[in-house]
Amino acid sequence: MIHLWPWLLFNVFLVGMLVLDLTVFHRKAHVVKFREAIGWSCFWIALAGAFNAFIFWWRGEAAGLEFLTGYLIEKSLSVDNLFVFLLVFTWFQVPQQHQHRLLFWGILGALVMRLGFIFAGVALLERFHWLIYVFGAVLIVSGIKLWNEKEKQIDPGRNPVIGLVKRVLPVAAEDHSGKFFVRRAGRLMATPLLLVLVVIETTDLLFAVDSIPAILAITRDEFIVYSSNAFAILGLRALYFALHGVMAMFHHLHYGLSAILVFVGAKMIAASWIEIPVWVSLGVVAGILALSIFASLKWPKRVAEPA
Repeated sequence: MIHLWPWLLFNVFLVGMLVLDLTVFHRKAHVVKFREAIGWSCFWIALAGAFNAFIFWWRGEAAGLEFLTGYLIEKSLSVDNLFVFLLVFTWFQVPQQHQHRLLFWGILGALVMRLGFIFAGVALLERFHWLIYVFGAVLIVSGIKLWNEKEKQIDPGRNPVIGLVKRVLPVAAEDHSGKFFVRRAGRLMATPLLLVLVVIETTDLLFAVDSIPAILAITRDEFIVYSSNAFAILGLRALYFALHGVMAMFHHLHYGLSAILVFVGAKMIAASWIEIPVWVSLGVVAGILALSIFASLKWPKRVAEPA
């Protein structure tokens, strides 16, 4: 049975933080500097830590460890989104002062979509137990695919949803100072920023196919899954601007993310025969993530010298 009051309070908190972010702290479009981004990253991580402590007090040690493991998995997998954001913004030549607003609305849409994914995933697993093997296999295949992926490549122009938007609405050529829609001669037109938002939302939808089953391998508690997802996603904007200039340094990170996906996929498949404690999963995920970051810093990527 789902108790509504934790959901209501948590979502009121989320909406309040998002409104405060958009209307007070980032009311004016501006370039987010490194120091500001680091400050906000520390704030969101500290807020997630405080909420995790509350979960330990309210729901006990098992739920607290599940939240922490889920948050770490979602945070590490969401780092992969940062590279996609960078490629999309570069491809569309989005001015830096508009990138924060785009990420704000993109993350708001991601929260709504993932909430639907979570309830659907839990309901399907409870009704059709054999789907646990399908989800596990999807994670393993995704992990192997990510391991063999050398560099992120994306062509937003081939996104079918963009074609749909262009068929429904004409697209203005100008930027229009961060607006998603403009009216010209009484005709409603989309701006290029709306196309960027569409790409961000659709790519996050694809990432959710991996991330939601990954955390469902840890717990099927909808509130724990949703809250850990929410905190990981909310801190994604600040993390993007903090790591904007050094993302290329973490060139071995995709190997770590690949290993995490394979591990949780195998855990999901083997759950009927082998029960792996949550604290073991937490240690494995944290160890893999730390090792991949250490390897990236220890063996930096070689830059080809010009001829």
